[in-house]
Amino acid sequence: MNILKGVILGLALLGSPLFIVISAVALLSFYSVDIDISVVIIEMSRLIDTPLLLALPLFIFAGTILSDSGTPKRLLGLSNVLLGWLPGGLALIALIVCAVFTAFTGASGVTIFALGGLLLPALLKDGYTEKFSLGLITSSGSLGLLFPPSLPLILYGVIAEVRIDHLFLAGILPGILMLLLLVAYSVYRSPSRKVQERQINGKQILAALRETVWELPLPFIVLGGIYGGFLVAGEAAAITALYVLVVEVFIYRDIKLQQLPGIMVKSMMLFGGILVILAASMATTNFLVDQEVPMRLFEFIRNYISSKYTFLLLLNIFLLVVGSMLDIFSALVLIVPLIVPIARGYEVNLIHLGIIFLTNLQIGYCTPPVGLNLFLASYRFERPVIQLYSATLPFLALLMLTLVIITYFPLLSLFLVQLLG
Repeated sequence: MNILKGVILGLALLGSPLFIVISAVALLSFYSVDIDISVVIIEMSRLIDTPLLLALPLFIFAGTILSDSGTPKRLLGLSNVLLGWLPGGLALIALIVCAVFTAFTGASGVTIFALGGLLLPALLKDGYTEKFSLGLITSSGSLGLLFPPSLPLILYGVIAEVRIDHLFLAGILPGILMLLLLVAYSVYRSPSRKVQERQINGKQILAALRETVWELPLPFIVLGGIYGGFLVAGEAAAITALYVLVVEVFIYRDIKLQQLPGIMVKSMMLFGGILVILAASMATTNFLVDQEVPMRLFEFIRNYISSKYTFLLLLNIFLLVVGSMLDIFSALVLIVPLIVPIARGYEVNLIHLGIIFLTNLQIGYCTPPVGLNLFLASYRFERPVIQLYSATLPFLALLMLTLVIITYFPLLSLFLVQLLG
């Protein structure tokens, strides 16, 4: 048994895929208490009965098509026409476009690579310092994870068994608050120069709207369908995927038919990794529940922490560390099943808990020393990662402030749910 534990530890240290390590832990755990290891396969097969899981591959497929198309360039063009005249207009454009794009693609790395090459030269040309520009783009790479139809929100809903439409509502106000704080700072740091009067040209606006006329309805299709009572999450995902496919392949023709098999493979590889990790994690989680590990952990914590607010403070610190070390999907499937029973013991609303989770993991992407966004931006812009540490600190401080507000003012997350849910 000790040899097997050593082998699993060695696999983890050698960088083996996460699903192999988690699956091995699950098998070894059941075997150690004389439970037939076929129970792991049974637990994995239970995922088939989770209808909400259908939304994930469809949204991933739609997001992959959008990231490989000309959508980023068209969105930037429209935003520049509508908002470029404002003080700090280009920074505002960068924040909004990154948030919208990340919400649909569900991955900050995609946003940095798809939009970074367009935004960095534009910001520098507009007079922003390189330090500010790098910090803005790196921090904005994960900005839209609280906005629907965010894939991590869907995944949290599946794992914690929380209604996804409620989570979509809960993320809107916290996401807007985060966006407003970053916008205010960006306007404050905008280049000091005389504001040049710029007349809004009706022809330019019309031309930009014509270019994006087929992509602008996307948020209304998703949100209108779900909250209008016409669609459930899986149906909204199917319609979104079909709509994006038709628009980008047959109308804009950004994606060639021969490219579709490669895009399908890329998107399904991402979903396959999430699915296998989730399945193995469910088996491990059920073992922990059978052994009453969460309840024992809760009792241990309760002996030292009686306050709900102290628990939330320590949870934030823990999640920031996790978010800086793991990708968001792995972090969710590994940590949510353990934390949910403990949070229930402290009477934390699970919808509010989901927004706290996503906010922490989003911030973790750009938290030194090992936040994923820092290294992606370092690679994309060919800058030392130490330079990215310094560039993101002011934005990180604002994101932390938002986290504190979200954590200790649950009404911010629950207001729209109570009003509309």
